[in-house]
Amino acid sequence: MALFEVNELAVTLHSGSRVSGWRAVQAVTSFSFSVEDGQTLAIVGESGSGKSVSLLAATRLLGNTAEVTGSVRFRDHDLLALRPRELRRILGRDIGFVFQDPQSNLHPFKTIGAQIDEVLRVHRYGSRKARRNRVIQLLDEVGIADPEHAYRSYPAEFSGGMRQRVMIAIAIALNPALIVADEPTTALDVSVQAGILRLLKRLQREHGTAIVFVSHDLGVVHEIADTVAVVRNGKVVEAGPRDRIYTSPEQQYTRELLAASRLHDIAAPAVLTPPEDTEPLLRVAGLRKTYRDRKRRTRRTVIDSLDFTVHPGEVVGLVGESGSGKSTVGRIVAGLQHADSGDIRLAGTPYPTAIDDGVPTLPAATRRLVQLVFQDPYSSLNPRRTVGQSMAEPLRAQRIDRALIGQKVHEATDAARLPVALLDRHPAELSGGQRQRAAIARALVLSPQLIVADEALSSLDVTTQAEIVTLIQTLVAERRTAFLFITHDLGVVSTLAHRVIVLGPNGVEESGTTAEVFGAPQSAYTRSLLDAVPRAQVRAS
Repeated sequence: MALFEVNELAVTLHSGSRVSGWRAVQAVTSFSFSVEDGQTLAIVGESGSGKSVSLLAATRLLGNTAEVTGSVRFRDHDLLALRPRELRRILGRDIGFVFQDPQSNLHPFKTIGAQIDEVLRVHRYGSRKARRNRVIQLLDEVGIADPEHAYRSYPAEFSGGMRQRVMIAIAIALNPALIVADEPTTALDVSVQAGILRLLKRLQREHGTAIVFVSHDLGVVHEIADTVAVVRNGKVVEAGPRDRIYTSPEQQYTRELLAASRLHDIAAPAVLTPPEDTEPLLRVAGLRKTYRDRKRRTRRTVIDSLDFTVHPGEVVGLVGESGSGKSTVGRIVAGLQHADSGDIRLAGTPYPTAIDDGVPTLPAATRRLVQLVFQDPYSSLNPRRTVGQSMAEPLRAQRIDRALIGQKVHEATDAARLPVALLDRHPAELSGGQRQRAAIARALVLSPQLIVADEALSSLDVTTQAEIVTLIQTLVAERRTAFLFITHDLGVVSTLAHRVIVLGPNGVEESGTTAEVFGAPQSAYTRSLLDAVPRAQVRAS
């Protein structure tokens, strides 16, 4: 008998109010899978296919807004029929959870030790001293240096990878039989991601834990899964052993997912012809940025002596691990932060420098030349405004004639391949790919010459990523829009970028054309990043 078995699960979500009226959405129509003790089942599919909703519904974490039917069995328990108190005894103790974003799942005002201790205390694990010892042991087990210090630290003092390790410590605190890991490595750089995968496999080997691993990254899935379930439109369309799914898929949709995953193939980086030799649009020389360390009352150097250029119609990839300063560079180039020193010029206009975190004063004409696309369009788009209203906002800020606003919004919508009907919708009513297109459309509305894309694809599934990459390539070809493409996804960079800059702990490790850097890396750091990229063994179609 399977450890965790879901049969014919169907989920209907109810939303609305008495004023606006109630709506029912069929999120999952027919969801069936099972996982054995000590095995890993990976659930893959596009955004909105029902992967996460099905697991939240199966473990009754959706609350009263969902109507759930079907059968969910964990060992000899019917989870859908259990009383709330009985269910609480199982969740946390026998079933652990690792969610995608530890930043929003860890309490910002509670110490790390207190948050891990909470699951032990709720399930009545020993005395206070025994719980503290167990927390220290867990922190050490998940690979966090100096567990005693980490016990007293807060989430904001940890990197993304360390926070995810804390989430894993919470999940395994009571040695559960099953871990549900929902996109646990999506926002992590390749080396941290590889460390998390090794950790999960080691914990599984040592404790015999079963894992249900939700992901849209088929390379990661190939690294960790024993069996794979492919989901589309709320249904499992294909399931079976990992190697069979990857080498002999039966369904056309599975073949399409595998084909889209080749976007991440770094073995054969694209050889892109750089733009004609023109004057650089962006010129950065000697860039330096420090932040004040309040605890030590010193300044911490993030970027030092960085030089690079971006030409019209060129895509320059900026890659490196978390904490290497990639996003800081992007914010400075976008005019959202001062540099401490250095010469930064956009279309010949110099940026001011200052040792503070304020927003530099730039001419309005210069601000129109550069726009920023953030990693998470859901949080960067105003949830109370329609997409059309958010797109019109920068035009009003630039005091564009009202009569032209509607025209420019529609021009940007067409350029971003965003359906005009979505302009009247709010961000919550859009899929992940539609929201990212809306964010790109908003960036295009001022007709910028340079777009800074900061991890703009990391939260999207492979097919949506492929669509956005094609959109960027179209903008580069048709509009000669330049991109500073900041990412930890080396596969996307190998497809998209003309040149790449690799940032390491000590500054620039390597730079050059993408084919040169990825094809014959000279730096040991670059080679370590490339070696950490998960590779799916996909049959050629």
